[in-house]
Amino acid sequence: MFDQLHDARVRNAAFEWLAGRVDHHGDVLPRTLLAEGFEYRGRRVPLIAPQGIFKPAAMELPLSITTAPRGPYDDEFMREGPLHYRYRGKDPSHRDNVGLRECFERRLPLVYFLGLVPGRYLATWPVYIVGDDPASLTFMVEADDPAELAIGLNPPNGGGAASVHEAEDEGRRRYVTSVVRGRLHQRAFRERVLAAYRSECSFCHFRHEELLDAAHIIPDADPRGTPEVTNGLALCRFHHAAFDRGFLGVRPDFVLEARPDLLEEEDGPTLVHSIQSLHHERIQLPRSRSQWPDADRLAERYDEFLRQARAS
Repeated sequence: MFDQLHDARVRNAAFEWLAGRVDHHGDVLPRTLLAEGFEYRGRRVPLIAPQGIFKPAAMELPLSITTAPRGPYDDEFMREGPLHYRYRGKDPSHRDNVGLRECFERRLPLVYFLGLVPGRYLATWPVYIVGDDPASLTFMVEADDPAELAIGLNPPNGGGAASVHEAEDEGRRRYVTSVVRGRLHQRAFRERVLAAYRSECSFCHFRHEELLDAAHIIPDADPRGTPEVTNGLALCRFHHAAFDRGFLGVRPDFVLEARPDLLEEEDGPTLVHSIQSLHHERIQLPRSRSQWPDADRLAERYDEFLRQARAS
């Protein structure tokens, strides 16, 4: 017989442990830490394992679901609506799929781990299974407000799969899922861009990751400003601001240009070393050519740089 109280206590302990790790490490966590997990009443409770749907030995039902970087499943959180999370394998009756289906029926909260790059995962909780489609071998997953965990670990109006369709839950989940989707996109973009550029500013080679950003070539506000490595540059905070404000431009041949009026200006060593000295220097590129900045996007952004320079 399913021990609901034990399950709730272990899940609550897992969520509290995760919150503490995020406070200490930031929201991107190393896989080694998640695989080690925490101790609950003398038993080790890891939060992640090689399989995507994971049930620790201390529990009867799954605690987490994971999308691995470059994994075998085409999980989708890149569009409107819920995450489409693929079954394990093609058998709906596989024990992992059965366990996740029972989480759906019991309205149990889970953790979703998105692998950003090998060994680094972004944790989101609580998430809930809100649909099950055996025909497409897919579960539907939505995020919810962590504050809802305060009441018995279940969101309001919980108590069966039918409750997930209630209107008062749907609006909140839709909003939270939208916020989470944006966060996942941006964090994944940053991690993948920094990994491609070896955690180094592509303009000045500054290497302190805490002060590095993933800058969009085509801005993310533009529908074409997709969070892909080829639409990004790893930049230190100073050069990110300089790039966004048109102080520096990048030609399609990966050569930097400083705004002409700044080349004539005299304003101390920062201007000399951080702007003027970069004029006609080639940017640092990823080792893999497939990750180099897209030349067409660079050309479009460079044209905008020239327009701004003429207007200055």
